[in-house]
Amino acid sequence: MLPWLTRFNAMASRLCMYVAVASLAGIVIVVAWQVFGRYVLNSTPTWAEAIALVLVLYVTMLGAAVGVRDARHIGLDSLVIMFVPERHRIWFELTCHTLVGLFGVLMAIYGAQLGLSVMPYKIPILGVSEGINHIPLVISGILILLFSIEHILARIQEQKVVPSWH
Repeated sequence: MLPWLTRFNAMASRLCMYVAVASLAGIVIVVAWQVFGRYVLNSTPTWAEAIALVLVLYVTMLGAAVGVRDARHIGLDSLVIMFVPERHRIWFELTCHTLVGLFGVLMAIYGAQLGLSVMPYKIPILGVSEGINHIPLVISGILILLFSIEHILARIQEQKVVPSWH
């Protein structure tokens, strides 16, 4: 397999998970502040919901990409093991990784197009471009493609992709 791709993917996967965990912590802090402001101070911070929504996008998209690399995405392994002979399983696995990679390409392309189309609009409370909501979609799509390529190369060479968290 391409050792540089494995190293890059492992590093990118870890970085995505660090950003996703930091974003999740940010969501907890922002929502806690919103609840405190609403019920204790009797003055709801208007910016809190907008920030929480942006952070949710980062958590889900980056977490989904990491799930693809670590093979935590939805699969039909039990059906394949039950009904497909061992010598034919490689074709099912390669097809699955190819389709997931294609999904990543489409996600990146159409996410970028959508992000560029809403770039002139601002998120009302925050005053930043709506395009910021689509950045994790593009990044995740590109990473899903790279992670799928890594899985395809590993399967062809009869190797395993070692999850970056083990």
